Formats: sequence, C-alpha cells, structure tokens
Amino acid sequence: MSVRETRLASNEAFFRELNERLEAITPDSASGLVVVCECADEDCAERLTLHQGEYEEIRAHDTHFVVAVGHVDATIEDVVRRNARFEVVAKRGVAAEIAEALDTRDADS
Repeated sequence: MSVRETRLASNEAFFRELNERLEAITPDSASGLVVVCECADEDCAERLTLHQGEYEEIRAHDTHFVVAVGHVDATIEDVVRRNARFEVVAKRGVAAEIAEALDTRDADS
C-alpha cells in the first residue's frame, strides 16, 4: 500500500466524517443538505448542496463519496453517478479498503 493512497483515502474519510456531523445537525425540514466535497484534495473547501436523501443514498455504500464536478482522482476511483451539482465516486483497490476500514457507520453497527 502506497503512502499516497493511504493519505488520499484518509483525507476523504475525514471529509466524510465532517459531512456526517453536518447531516446530524441539519433539520429534517431543511430544503437541502450542505456538505463539503469529499475529494482527496486536503485543501478543497468546496460546498455541495444535496437534496434530502441523496447523501444517504451515497453513504449506503462504504466506498462511495460525493465530490464536486471535476474533482475525481481517476487513479483511485471511478465515477458511478454524475449530475450537474456533483459526482459520486467509488473507491477501488487500496483506497476502497481504507474507506471501508475508516467508515464510522460500520463501527456503529
């Protein structure tokens, strides 16, 4: 496992955990959920607005992350869904293994 792949996957897991906290404090009555891009770039601060339920659909898969359009890292992930507001990527290889290992929802199961 390369240091780069580990770092990239860890960055993404950090952003995903932040988004979990944002989701938890967003009221069900809100018209949308504002999350941060879950890309591998540790300096990225782009905000994305998802409809209620979209984030849950993405999070139903340990290896899926929501990223801003154009923030895909083809060396570690594949686009599985795309729209005008965001892309959903699936990690593969080592990045997928790390994403699964760091998924806080699995720890709660």
